[in-house]
Amino acid sequence: MFYYRIFDDKDELNFFKSSFEYEKIVELMQQYEKEHQEYLNCEFIDFLKKRDSEAEIIEVTNIYY
Repeated sequence: MFYYRIFDDKDELNFFKSSFEYEKIVELMQQYEKEHQEYLNCEFIDFLKKRDSEAEIIEVTNIYY
């Protein structure tokens, strides 16, 4: 499993996991960009899930001491 950090057109930061290596993610991002005018993380993850059933957004919460 691989873990990634991604920003979209609205500067929203998300983390996600995928069974695909970085090179495959980049290839799929390029394909996604050809098909969409606006790039949103939730839509990209939905796009990715059609190709990788293990892909999902990871919720990260800050902890302060």
